[in-house]
Amino acid sequence: MAPRILCISFSDISADSRVLRQLRLLAEAGDVTTLGYGTKPSGVKEHLEIDSALPSLPQTVSGVARLAARRHRSVELAAPAVKAALRLLEGREFDVVIANEARALPLAHWISRGAPIWGDMHEWAPEERTQLLSWRLLVAPHMRYVCRTYLPRTEAVTTVNQSIADLYDAQFGLRTEVVRNSLPDAGLPPSALADGRIRLVHSGGAVPGRNIESLISAVRELDERFTLDLFLVEARDGGKYLAKLKQLAGDSPRISFHPPVAPAALPATLNAFDIGVYQLPPATTNQRLALPNKFFDFVQARLGMVFGPSEEIARLIRQHDLGRITADFGPESLKETLAALTPDQVAGFKANAHRAAPVLSSEADEAVVRGILRRLVEMGRTPVR
Repeated sequence: MAPRILCISFSDISADSRVLRQLRLLAEAGDVTTLGYGTKPSGVKEHLEIDSALPSLPQTVSGVARLAARRHRSVELAAPAVKAALRLLEGREFDVVIANEARALPLAHWISRGAPIWGDMHEWAPEERTQLLSWRLLVAPHMRYVCRTYLPRTEAVTTVNQSIADLYDAQFGLRTEVVRNSLPDAGLPPSALADGRIRLVHSGGAVPGRNIESLISAVRELDERFTLDLFLVEARDGGKYLAKLKQLAGDSPRISFHPPVAPAALPATLNAFDIGVYQLPPATTNQRLALPNKFFDFVQARLGMVFGPSEEIARLIRQHDLGRITADFGPESLKETLAALTPDQVAGFKANAHRAAPVLSSEADEAVVRGILRRLVEMGRTPVR
């Protein structure tokens, strides 16, 4: 009988690039049940859907009061989405449980019944949204409690890069493994440059704080060589922020907005452009150490890149000569960096991305995941904790 695998993610799994890549490998190892928001992802045996209106943190009046009083244990399972998950999981047993992000750990341990657990922390959980005062005061201490309590009892722990893995190891006494947000080698050739044009592109969430305004402002001030195409996923604000971005772009014929593209289709879609652009100001530890999906999307699309000076990204761009790093995260720095690009440089960056794409593909990361799954499946069921 195939192993029964439960994958928990308090996200819209069908739009969550990292979890979707995870699911493809989980399906190789057994029969997968997903638990999360949104509709059933492809390739899984069963999906347990949580109402997307239910928050995954204890944001009720009593929950906030208990967070403020540091009564962490009392709110481990108090979030509305977690309560719904407990009802959906009642009476079920699994052979392996995957918890995506720290907020899923207490639930995973509660329902595992001794099954081994893989905690994919994604990024640095204790400072996920510390740019918000309410998060710093209420949620951050709870996330530290969850990590301190549950990660040492979790059979496998992963995160997106070595810098963040080192934080988990140093602060919680772990041996964290790295699974980057990488993609399979798309096997695409670099697209040819268009005469007299440098085609900029950005893809991702239309979420405040990601500095997309800076990109639009810079392009509006650049000369006619530059175009900007944006493939943006609307945030949970009813499209208000996306509307602000469109207003900022105004009637510029060189700035275009497109509907979002499915994660698997992004490399082929982005391949038509020349330079992937992103500047994320380091308001948090995660932003300072970010190595996001879009870096790997751009590599597999065979694009050159212009990024802000985020540590992990800058190291890889320089190592493989993939593009340019701006001096800071402001629009003036971005404008100066883009304005200095020449067609020969852009063609060279795209050729370098083509050479680096196999090295920066998901082959090594998939080997880590398969190794974790083999280990956990072989562990079998242990006595209930």
